[in-house]
Amino acid sequence: MPRPRITGRPVMITGAASGIGRGLAHRLARLGSPVAIADVDEAGLKATAAALPGRVLTRVMDVRDAADQLRFADEVREWLPAPLAAVFNNAGVAVASSVLDASVEDDDWLHDINFHGVVNGTRAFLPILVAQDDGVIVNTSSVFGLVGMPFQSAYCASKFAVRGFTDALRQELRGTGVRAVNVHPGGITTNIARNARVRKDPLGLGRTRDEMAAQFEAVTMTSPEKAAAIIHRGVESGKARVLVGPDAYMFDALARIAPTRYYDVIARIQSRLPARPKESA
Repeated sequence: MPRPRITGRPVMITGAASGIGRGLAHRLARLGSPVAIADVDEAGLKATAAALPGRVLTRVMDVRDAADQLRFADEVREWLPAPLAAVFNNAGVAVASSVLDASVEDDDWLHDINFHGVVNGTRAFLPILVAQDDGVIVNTSSVFGLVGMPFQSAYCASKFAVRGFTDALRQELRGTGVRAVNVHPGGITTNIARNARVRKDPLGLGRTRDEMAAQFEAVTMTSPEKAAAIIHRGVESGKARVLVGPDAYMFDALARIAPTRYYDVIARIQSRLPARPKESA
């Protein structure tokens, strides 16, 4: 089957106010793609749109709202200057908690965005791609959709769900011109940790959310711009699964080699890593 070329063609991106979504919007717009972008963060979305060349459609939207996703799909259908090349269901949030202390409200909030938001976006935009018999659904899972990590039970569950949903969709689309791609980012330097819901330090060390976010950001290995480039190249090369960052390849390998002992290996590696030097101002 032909590879899903998206460069210069229209795309839709959720979670475009920051992070990977903004990186994708910038990269693809610079390469000539008309972009339809959505996010619940109105100020961030406006900032993204203001930096984009070419044709842009913006929509303040909560991906949890299935009906609003359908309305946005109708708006995109009317706006399209050419067939829609790709749908990037990218919006996501995080929660840090043990299972014992988990808040049902927080977990439901996360699942509604990370998983149901992806499902809503897929269901809203897939009919456009199927009618064209062309295009690609690109759903953002995570390396935490490959392995389970302590104090990330809700996040892992949502990202494993995205992975399973997208893999199943891919099989349903066999024989058509439409593709489904799973994206598994490793540590990306975005605001996800700073915007996470944290009721208390799950390790019992008394760290604040900002302190925990700073520790996460100290070990991230990939910028949003680099992640966008990897995802773009992966989709255009015809990959069904895109691993983003060197840590993503490590997690993937450990999940295969030591499926029940990978965390022991990860903990050992972390204990031997030197502290990352602080960047000068």
